[in-house]
Amino acid sequence: MNLALLKEFFAGFLRTRHIARHFRRLAMLETVNDASVSREVPPTLAQTLVGAANSCAVQLLGTLGSHTDGLTAAEADALRVQYGLNEVEHEQPLPWWVHLWHCYKNPFNLLLTLLAVISWLTEDMKAATVIFSMVVLSTLLRFWQEAKSNKAADALKAMVSNTATVLRRDDGKRIELPIKQLVPGDLIVLSAGDMIPADCRVLSAKDLFVSQAAMTGESMPVEKFAQQQDAQARNPLDLENILFMGTNVVSGAATAVILTTGNSTYFGALAQRVTATDRATTSFQHGVNKVSWLLIRFMFVMAPLVLFINGFTKGDWTEALLFALSIAVGLTPEMLPMIVTSTLAKGAVFLSRKKVIVKRLDAIQNFGAMDVLCTDKTGTLTQDKIFLARHVDVWGEESDDVLEMAYLNSYYQTGLKNLLDVAVLDHVEVHRELKVGTAFQKVDEIPFDFNRRRMSVVVVMMLMVMVLRMILV
Repeated sequence: MNLALLKEFFAGFLRTRHIARHFRRLAMLETVNDASVSREVPPTLAQTLVGAANSCAVQLLGTLGSHTDGLTAAEADALRVQYGLNEVEHEQPLPWWVHLWHCYKNPFNLLLTLLAVISWLTEDMKAATVIFSMVVLSTLLRFWQEAKSNKAADALKAMVSNTATVLRRDDGKRIELPIKQLVPGDLIVLSAGDMIPADCRVLSAKDLFVSQAAMTGESMPVEKFAQQQDAQARNPLDLENILFMGTNVVSGAATAVILTTGNSTYFGALAQRVTATDRATTSFQHGVNKVSWLLIRFMFVMAPLVLFINGFTKGDWTEALLFALSIAVGLTPEMLPMIVTSTLAKGAVFLSRKKVIVKRLDAIQNFGAMDVLCTDKTGTLTQDKIFLARHVDVWGEESDDVLEMAYLNSYYQTGLKNLLDVAVLDHVEVHRELKVGTAFQKVDEIPFDFNRRRMSVVVVMMLMVMVLRMILV
């Protein structure tokens, strides 16, 4: 700790003397000693994942207390009490008094508070009242604006919920559950576009490709299998049948069992390390602190100088002290914190009218420094329903054959869950006319992927199967 403070002090000394270019090795030293977030898998978790990857499916389910048909609701509730919710470590909202302290603490506010106290002790009540009022107003304005923005952001987060398809042994059906309610031993069904909700072991897979870019940096998807091919692999990120929380399914379908949840996952371990690190100061905060310390240093130089010169020349040290204090107060712009905070608050209000929530006022300067802001459209607020209005062929003509083929595809596909399939399956009259349950048999399925942008099923009519059997006999 002392070494870090000494290094920071020396670096500041070099910058103020404009001789930092002669000490470029300091930058190299900082890069070597930089406390960046480690991406290594914790040893205990690595051992758990490697053991699960090399275990047979039946043995692994027995170890987790699960079943090939999944857990019952009672078993899941008991495990949830034991392991907790499936939530990773995240930055907790600060208590109001801690938030108020963070809004107050900066070098300039501390300096103004000191000057207000000195003015009060010297019975200069007008100066003390003005200075103290500026500090209180700037602090409360920042606190109120950030609290309001955080409340709006939390309300938006509450509107978004991710779910996973889980097998339950109670009724043998697939149900949709919020991700935070998943527990170790749950069997989940995955398809293209799904987010992996926890660290899992693949039990069955059909052309399963997973994007692990968030974990390994690989841009290309990685194929996953039900069995581990290399029994000697010890790096969990190289295991071929292990899925990690935070990755997503690019194509294919799979059934997997959850091994670890929440902070016990690899993603959770990374999140804990990230939240444990201090938030870096922005360029705006750095600039304000730099100006504040410049004024403070100038005041600490000028005030004692005026005190000693006035004291030695006039001999009245009391008057010299009061005059030095008035110089210190005069050199300090009391309105600066109020002006900075009100300007940032005005920017936050302007952005709120554009439907942009700014949780921290210091981020306003970062927005202003941007020339182009690129965002990703993640979804649209709709009724979450699609209606099939027409079914046409390539010439734009109404075609019942198109509807029948679409119905067979939607009925027999087991991969990507899509609202289009729900809209097609609403035409129950097609089911009756085709006698889908008895007249057709599924042969194979090609899962959805983002290159073909489609999924396909192969079906055969049972009548043709019977005819071929008779001919072969």
